[in-house]
Amino acid sequence: MDKNVSDFINYLKYEKHYSAHTISSYTIDLVSFEKYIQEHFETPLIALNHHQIRSWIVELMNEKLDAKSVARKLSTLKSFYKFLMKEELISSNPTTKIQAPKASKKLPSFVEEKQINNLFDIDSLENGEAIFPNTFEGQRNRLILLLFYTCGIRLSELIHLKTNDIDFYRNTIRVLGKRNKERILPITKELQNELKKYLEIKSESGLKDEFLFVLSSKQKLYPKLVYTIVKSYLSMVTSIEKRSPHVLRHTFATHLLNKGADLNSIKELLGHSSLAATQVYTHNSIERLKNIHKTRHPRG
Repeated sequence: MDKNVSDFINYLKYEKHYSAHTISSYTIDLVSFEKYIQEHFETPLIALNHHQIRSWIVELMNEKLDAKSVARKLSTLKSFYKFLMKEELISSNPTTKIQAPKASKKLPSFVEEKQINNLFDIDSLENGEAIFPNTFEGQRNRLILLLFYTCGIRLSELIHLKTNDIDFYRNTIRVLGKRNKERILPITKELQNELKKYLEIKSESGLKDEFLFVLSSKQKLYPKLVYTIVKSYLSMVTSIEKRSPHVLRHTFATHLLNKGADLNSIKELLGHSSLAATQVYTHNSIERLKNIHKTRHPRG
């Protein structure tokens, strides 16, 4: 690996405190880019021009990589060359003349409010089987889904929650988000009760781990299992294609917006660094307003 690439990765890891997942993505992109340059130009990365970099972008698109993925890889390169400029290793940034291909914007998938209510309010399925059995795993799974929906937290944030992050006196929960940014979120009365119920059954099961969510084997919860849990339960109430933890985060934001919450408040709750990331939810609201106008207006 090029020394400058290695220095950049260390910069992201130790100074910017990026997540392991983000660092892994940046590393893969840069190693792939470096390999392409070596094969086609044999030019040091600090001596490249925008034509050579653009040729890599063209190569990616010829390989039928979607525009969103190409844009992400270009974003990695822009960050890398911005770092080289900061370190005064180059005098001009060759990526400034390169624009990312336009990706088609997809509206975030979300679960309808009625379907969410069905999930949490109906005790059992038609065959009499309890949706959330009164067992450690049953109550844990219910709490996982409720936390995603009522707090809008990310998967990584949920997995790293600790018992002492909950403040029952102030009715809040502390979340450690991207780049170690901490935010305090309010918790509803329903969520308070579910937390207390879960902590009691967790203690009775002898699972006194510092992490809030664990397996019955006392191991820490892992992402793949959370995906499986969420997909399984959402499949009971909705037929949307995507049924993931992030869909519940989208649902949280969309339902708040539909109930009149302002974008800035939603931005803070979600832990977004800019309002632009939150504005995507306005599209869902606009579609809802269009539908209301069409069905309710006398000449709709």
